[in-house]
Amino acid sequence: MSKVYETVIGLEVHVELSTKTKIFCGCSTAFGGAPNTHTCPVCTGMPGSLPVLNKEVVNKAIAVGLATNCTITKNCKFDRKNYFYPDNPQNYQISQLYYPICRNGKVEIEVDGEKKYVGIHEIHMEEDAGKLIHDPYTDSSLVDFNRSGVPLIEIVSEPDMRSAEEVIAYLDKLRMTIQYLGASDCKLNEGSMRADVNLSVREVGAAEFGTRTEMKNLNSFKAIARAIENERERQIDLLEAGGEVTQETRRWDDTKEYSYPMRSKEDAQDYRYFPDPDLVPIIISDEWIEEIRSSQPEFRDKKKARYQEEFGLPEYDADILTGVKKLADLFEETVLLGANPKKVSNWLMVETMRLLKEKEMDAEDIAFSAENLAKLIKLADSQAINSSVAKEVFEVIFAEDIDPDKYVEEKGLKTVNDEGALRAVVEQVIADNPQSVEDYRNGKEKAIGFLVGQTMKAMKGKANPGMVNEMLKELL
Repeated sequence: MSKVYETVIGLEVHVELSTKTKIFCGCSTAFGGAPNTHTCPVCTGMPGSLPVLNKEVVNKAIAVGLATNCTITKNCKFDRKNYFYPDNPQNYQISQLYYPICRNGKVEIEVDGEKKYVGIHEIHMEEDAGKLIHDPYTDSSLVDFNRSGVPLIEIVSEPDMRSAEEVIAYLDKLRMTIQYLGASDCKLNEGSMRADVNLSVREVGAAEFGTRTEMKNLNSFKAIARAIENERERQIDLLEAGGEVTQETRRWDDTKEYSYPMRSKEDAQDYRYFPDPDLVPIIISDEWIEEIRSSQPEFRDKKKARYQEEFGLPEYDADILTGVKKLADLFEETVLLGANPKKVSNWLMVETMRLLKEKEMDAEDIAFSAENLAKLIKLADSQAINSSVAKEVFEVIFAEDIDPDKYVEEKGLKTVNDEGALRAVVEQVIADNPQSVEDYRNGKEKAIGFLVGQTMKAMKGKANPGMVNEMLKELL
């Protein structure tokens, strides 16, 4: 009888905090920029330079800790983690080993209707390293220190997850919580959220954990799910064949859907941690914690319930709209300007989502304003423009955030409600299409649809479809 295995997964999630400046100096944290332009003596590790802690990093770390039900360490400090690597200019990284800022938290996840908690062992603050760029033509590596010193928090979970689905639910909950706090944009494709997966398998019912491996280079939720499934199968196959799992760090290649060993972790590397002599301990008062707690936003679960209760939205709508903070903000701002909540929801869920998919954009990249969406809905509600013109105008709003009132006026897109002008066009369409007229009179209801289309075409889409329909029926 074959054995039944259970997967045990814990995550180390690195999140770049969205402060304007780095953790220990005044350099910009903006993504991109020419190599080595967001740098100074501190973040490039020049001898004699001294770090000065950015208070906003601590504020954001506390905010994330409170939102994930952690205990805040009121007396915490920084340590030096010593290692030699080309992207690490000081030959040490300033991090927190002994007194991390947050400990013993938990977040609730839901998979297939089942709810469970994933424990958070700790959250600590640290600085990011630079970035190595490998040049295949010259067979050399170049270092860009723009990212060096960008503030990070590392969220270390307990080994509480048992499947790829639970891992994705946990990451999604973390990402959503951190985005709602405004602590980070959590873009995996830009590296502002990165996850390392620690995974082992054991027989169901076994008390001891199996030997774990750590998976790196995971830059999308899909890659994480694929890597987990692949590594689970690899470890089970090894054990079934009588082999043993080696404790090691593995690198995932998403294009080949294959992982390979990077380095062995038989002996945990000695980083020779010691307290950073250039940074004083951080004393966090109850007042400081309460100040941050009182400014926490309304998170997704509460917002979702409120949208259903206050605006009468279906659960499906509320779920989609609150899934991205940018959409939720846009929805609320547009409703505040007097637009009907369900109509705002429809524009965001149907047309906005369609254009985002077409243009391969993230919802965070939406650039149009609530003001212009509210104006468009008003134009459509008052029948100043018909639905097809409204969609056409929305595409321009989406791309350029134009004022729909001015655009409709300038382009002459207002619906023609002049009965006399419309009647003349309808009569001409009837005269030009005797076959469709005969089909309609012979009981083919669908024939009128063709005549409506011909009328709209002749009116360049600016007629009121309801009026066209009624007039055709009357004249036929």
